[in-house]
Amino acid sequence: MMDFLSKARKLESTIARRLDNVARELIRSGAREPIEIVNLIVEAVEHQIQPGGRGRHVFPFNRIAVSIVAPSRDARARVEAIVDGQPPLRDRIVERLTTARCDVPNLVVDVAYVTRPQKAWKSADFHLDFQRQSPDRLPGAQPFRAAEEHEAAKGSQAPIELSVLLGTAERTTYSLAADRIDLGRSVEIRDLQHRLIRMNHVAFLEQGGDVNQTVSRQHAHITCDARSGHYRLHDDRSAHGTSVIRNGRSISVPGGSHGVRLRNGDEIVLGDARLRVTLRG
Repeated sequence: MMDFLSKARKLESTIARRLDNVARELIRSGAREPIEIVNLIVEAVEHQIQPGGRGRHVFPFNRIAVSIVAPSRDARARVEAIVDGQPPLRDRIVERLTTARCDVPNLVVDVAYVTRPQKAWKSADFHLDFQRQSPDRLPGAQPFRAAEEHEAAKGSQAPIELSVLLGTAERTTYSLAADRIDLGRSVEIRDLQHRLIRMNHVAFLEQGGDVNQTVSRQHAHITCDARSGHYRLHDDRSAHGTSVIRNGRSISVPGGSHGVRLRNGDEIVLGDARLRVTLRG
């Protein structure tokens, strides 16, 4: 009986030690949520875009080797659910590049999982190796069209340009083409447990003055109908309300409603902040 209890205690100690090791690895990696890691990967790819002249941009690589830290099977499963989900990582990357009006070559994205980061990595969660290879050396490369052709392939969806008129945002002008565009204060929105729940495409600064303080963190969002290409503005039950100014008339956007279809030249009002809408195509 004592021998059995001794073995049981030893097994319990071994399991506890392994769990502690996994916990330490998660803490060392920052314990980021999988969706946050994927978003950071996409942003890191975007930073490689170079100006190509005449308003065009160039992404100089056609292969990206992605290494993601997953210290346990559970951690890997959680990350894989986002990386291989809908949309998969490659599609997220391609959409970000084309939104930036960047000509995308045949692009291959290879994903590998490792138990711990290497010392030379800039991030504790992932590492990207950018390569440019001859097209005939790319395994399973999927041909992808330039920005305009990509927009046409998505139906009638064309970019929407949002220019900041009142308030201070990360940029003065945003050109976006996506099924959903989130508007609010701050880029990353987290819950009380510090878990990422939303990332705003148009982000007003936290320290941007009184106007910015009237913009809720999850203030509103814009959707695009895949068939018609029409953009609609929706209020996300913001504290100071959302409206559209058109030809001098204010159109209220009630929270939880079907939203208001946007037209070229409209002004979006988020609290006291304002954005001008320019529709392309």
